[in-house]
Amino acid sequence: MKTTLRTYTVREMVDGFVYNELEGKGLFGLSGKLAIQPEYQRNYLYADGKRDVAVIDSLLKGYPLGLFYFNDVTKDKHEVLDGQQRITSVGRFITDKFAILDENGHRQIFSSLTADKKAKIMESELLVYHCNGTESEIKEWFKTINIAGIPLNEQELLNAIYSGPFVTLAKAEFSNSFNHRIQKWVDFVKGNVKRQDYLATALSWVAQSKGLETDQYMAAHRFDDNINELKIYFNTVIEWASGVFRSKPPEMQGLEWGRLYETYHKQSYNPSKVEETVERLYDDDYVRRRSGIFEYVLGGETDTRLLEVRVFDNATKKAVYEQQTDEAKSKGVSNCPYCAAGHDAGKNKIWAIKDMDADHVTAWSKGGTTDIKNCQMLCKPHNQAKGNK
Repeated sequence: MKTTLRTYTVREMVDGFVYNELEGKGLFGLSGKLAIQPEYQRNYLYADGKRDVAVIDSLLKGYPLGLFYFNDVTKDKHEVLDGQQRITSVGRFITDKFAILDENGHRQIFSSLTADKKAKIMESELLVYHCNGTESEIKEWFKTINIAGIPLNEQELLNAIYSGPFVTLAKAEFSNSFNHRIQKWVDFVKGNVKRQDYLATALSWVAQSKGLETDQYMAAHRFDDNINELKIYFNTVIEWASGVFRSKPPEMQGLEWGRLYETYHKQSYNPSKVEETVERLYDDDYVRRRSGIFEYVLGGETDTRLLEVRVFDNATKKAVYEQQTDEAKSKGVSNCPYCAAGHDAGKNKIWAIKDMDADHVTAWSKGGTTDIKNCQMLCKPHNQAKGNK
């Protein structure tokens, strides 16, 4: 890949700057010749009143903003490889999208600055490396130079690798913080929409439904001119989960709803009964893992491992073991009640405590409590065979 170093003033860089508030994108600069956010770039992340302000403060103090890298698509068409956050911050300030504090603590937008301060910003020089290379070289370089600053996450890297019409449409749907559907999605999806977490979730769900990894799915659909399958599947999962669970506790957020949909959507559920069961489990002090409640209910309330129900402590286990063992020895039977009731050679076996498990006499799922009165020690084979009975 060939690189050429050039110098631009801020005035030149932001000439023709356009910012899309709905998508959080700085679109153009250099009189329309520069695409500030090509398909493989992430959303604008500096709009926090700190990093964007720091960029402007650096210009006013005469500090360099560091190197910028452009990809030369043609002689008169360029894309930002590295620096789009800084360029967008400058462009947004020049167009009065945010304010800074002056030396007196007063808020100032660009148009309210004194003429000398405006000039200092506009005439500041920026160093730019223009890069020429193949698509694969450019994208590999893009990944390399973005190690610094805010690191690219996995989905942002995948967007760069598989950039094209599919990614553009997918980002417009799932990475747009102004999308009104997010108000419904947020109950089930965890993360930051601008950091591609919603898109990553949607892609993982549809890919898994087809037995694929996300990158395989993106590769197969890279040049599609629609995202119908992605949208339909994602919204189908959300609608199904919303229909089954009327209440939306915070522990629902971020669960593997795509997998749960594939596993359970063919079963019928009574939403009123489901809601009652969820509320009962939320009020149960023995349930230690609330996020497991939803799959526990979907699966017919059988797999208590999902709930991490509070188990018997070591003191209780030891006390019950000693009592059972003393009684068993006096009767000449096994200290495992199930072995003692049997007819094989094990009916007289005395098990070591390390080879036994504490068990609820009455299963927790059937109302049994986790206290010494409801505890018995079983040999591991019989405890595993007993299950939730």
